[in-house]
Amino acid sequence: MERYNFNLIYKLLYNHFGFLNWWPGETVDEIIIGAVLTQNTNWKNVEKSLKRLKENNLISIEKIANMKKEDLARLIRPSGFFNQKAQRLINLAKNIMSYGSIEQFFNKDIESLRKELLEINGIGKETADSIILYAANKPIFVIDAYTRRIINRVFDEHFEVNDYDKLQKLIQDSIPLDLNLYKDFHAQFVELAKHYCKKEPLCNACPLKDLCKFSKGNSK
Repeated sequence: MERYNFNLIYKLLYNHFGFLNWWPGETVDEIIIGAVLTQNTNWKNVEKSLKRLKENNLISIEKIANMKKEDLARLIRPSGFFNQKAQRLINLAKNIMSYGSIEQFFNKDIESLRKELLEINGIGKETADSIILYAANKPIFVIDAYTRRIINRVFDEHFEVNDYDKLQKLIQDSIPLDLNLYKDFHAQFVELAKHYCKKEPLCNACPLKDLCKFSKGNSK
């Protein structure tokens, strides 16, 4: 068996969870905003902020580009780090709208789009890749803390935060280049981490238990 059998991992997760229609977001604008708000917090807090923006008819990159930081910060307060996130959202929105529209901003290849997103203050690799995958609908694999935790346990590895590009390349080189696969596989990792591969893992019920070195070590 190959060292990193991500195709088998996906098959086992898909058989367990089924196809997951995810990321949460009704519009491209909402997906972009949510990708920034979810930094360093959980999705329940993001939902509270999104609800407040919706109530004020502000789920709009164009409108956010013209907002005052303090007004936006007040509305997104539930997602934490609200002053920082307000400035990041405004910076991102202004950059996008400098192209005239979201569609025009996304009208470039993945490498160029990623480079431009990463040049915006406060937009890191995970946020940029989430925007590219789920909002721009371009295939790039998102690496988050859940993914890193699962891979480290399954393969008995020690990928750190600064190994983002290395782990991303490892996965992308191991599975077919397919937009829907990338989206669903990332969602599968999130579901696994939320339900089984928690900080205190529930190995006995995990769909990857027969493959996972951490689980095998725990069962001894």
